[in-house]
Amino acid sequence: MSTKKKNTRKKVAKKAPKAEKTPLNLKRIVMWLSTLVVWGGIALALVLSYYAYDLPDVDKATSVDRRPGLSLLSVDGKVIATSGDLYGEAVQIHNLPDYLPQAVMATEDRRFYSHFGVDIIGLARALVTNVMSGRVKQGGSTLTQQVAKNLFLSPERSIKRKVQELLLALWLEKKFTKDQIFTLYLNRVYFGAGTYGVEAAARKYFSKPARHLSLYESALIAGLLKAPSRYNPRANPKLAEERTAVVLMNMVNAGYLTKAQAQQAKRHKNRVIKSAKPHKAGRYFADWVMDQVRDYVGPVNKDLTVVTTLDMGLQQLAEKEMRAILAKNAKKKQVSQAAIVALAPDGAVRAMVGGRNYGKSQFNRATQARRQPGSSFKPFVFLAGVERGLKADTKMKDEPFAIGSWKPRNYSGKYLGDITLAKALAESVNTVSVKVAQKVGFTRVVETAHRLGITSDLKAHPSIALGSSEVNLLELTAAYGPFANGGYGVFPFGIERIKDASGRILYQRTGGGTGRIVAPNHVAEINKMMKEVMISGTGKKANFNRSLGGKSGTSQAFRDAWFVGYSADLVLGVWMGNDNEKPMKKVSGAGLPAQLWGDVMKGAHVHAPPKALPGDKAPKAVQDVKGFFEKLFGN
Repeated sequence: MSTKKKNTRKKVAKKAPKAEKTPLNLKRIVMWLSTLVVWGGIALALVLSYYAYDLPDVDKATSVDRRPGLSLLSVDGKVIATSGDLYGEAVQIHNLPDYLPQAVMATEDRRFYSHFGVDIIGLARALVTNVMSGRVKQGGSTLTQQVAKNLFLSPERSIKRKVQELLLALWLEKKFTKDQIFTLYLNRVYFGAGTYGVEAAARKYFSKPARHLSLYESALIAGLLKAPSRYNPRANPKLAEERTAVVLMNMVNAGYLTKAQAQQAKRHKNRVIKSAKPHKAGRYFADWVMDQVRDYVGPVNKDLTVVTTLDMGLQQLAEKEMRAILAKNAKKKQVSQAAIVALAPDGAVRAMVGGRNYGKSQFNRATQARRQPGSSFKPFVFLAGVERGLKADTKMKDEPFAIGSWKPRNYSGKYLGDITLAKALAESVNTVSVKVAQKVGFTRVVETAHRLGITSDLKAHPSIALGSSEVNLLELTAAYGPFANGGYGVFPFGIERIKDASGRILYQRTGGGTGRIVAPNHVAEINKMMKEVMISGTGKKANFNRSLGGKSGTSQAFRDAWFVGYSADLVLGVWMGNDNEKPMKKVSGAGLPAQLWGDVMKGAHVHAPPKALPGDKAPKAVQDVKGFFEKLFGN
């Protein structure tokens, strides 16, 4: 018995050291794990420090290395043209319709307001999806990471860039509120076609501010984020439609919409997709304006929005009517080109067509081509005469005569004898025009034309009375402005306002012109004659039920044909000809140009109430009412 006990003790004594080894092993494991964690932490810190060492300067979040964007808007806010990389004005998230940020979140980052800059759930889901599909099908970047990437980092794909993206995302989440990050994202993300930010995208694709976007338009814009070029509604309308449907379904799944609301939004798809087509009108005008921006604000080194004077409706009307008349007559009349300028009486350019096809020729025949105006120059000759005492009913003799060896002839080859100046202008009698110029002096005629706005060099010789010196359509049309506005000089202008991306006004037109340059009674006298042109003379083809003045012009051998005229609301000039100055087939200013002028002016005045020209007598009904009150109350 005693022997067994001793043996037991011996066995126990032998096992005792083994029992003591267990705590020692645990301590060693803990020690090694602690060491590993410490050194791992140090290593991670070193790695993060390495990647953080050359992080971009976060204080430059708002600076971008890109071409400054220039956006031209018509008077009604439609985008005419853009250049550079276009960034829209900064918009606050609370000023946008709710469904725009909702569409973005539903598609790009559904848990944006709940994660800390990195979406662990989203990363896990993307990893599983990509492994299952065998390719990269989903990304796990949050909106915050996208802001970090877009603002600070290059587009390279590397581990370094991804780590830096994560670090910057964490910094952004600490530095800014969620709303601020989302606002930054919406103002800086790329939407294709050179546009950055929802405001620029809304203006570019739908010609409206982002705050006015509909549900379907918002979903379409949100859909661009995945692949801006692929889903561009202008280039790929069918793909854009399909992508928008996906976004709307994402909004349903996220709880932002009901299925019924999504279906209702889709009913507008055809109209929305169609409205996203670019406005091709006004390209010549856009070039003309863009060349002037530097003169107003200096070098363009930041995003600018230029609010112009262009009336898009009138511009489209002018282009449509010009295409129609050339399509019908180009071949049989041997005329290949035309140009149109429309001005408000104060000089604001409402429409400008510089040629038949901008895509084929960017040469602006309204501003760059100088051609002989022919008889459309005569109003300045007759004004010079009126200012020297002549009247509309002053008579002169239409007869053959000579100035030295030069013998002016009438287009008709006929001579009418004693006629009034009004009839001479209406019938475009050359001999009387030369006699008037000779009477007042050819130098005075040149001075008068320059005072009214002709800027081209004019030669003070006898043929100036017949429009022998070359001018461009814009200056000639603008020089008719004082007849429409009562005698005030105008400069043709296309810019109302220039502002930067923050909305700060850099330039605002506050008036202009040269003040009164023609006395009211002289304007009235000229308008008597110019109205007669429309009623009984070479402007009959252009006349309609308005108080109008105008004058045709035709250069030698039918190389140029003009019609310039006006109402109290609009001054319009038309030129037709060929770039190579080849003669047309008997196209005079009283023919096709007058017809085109009338077609455009009629369309422009559809909704405008009739107005009298300066110097017109009031309509009889108005005179009767005026006389009644004068009798009742005295003068």
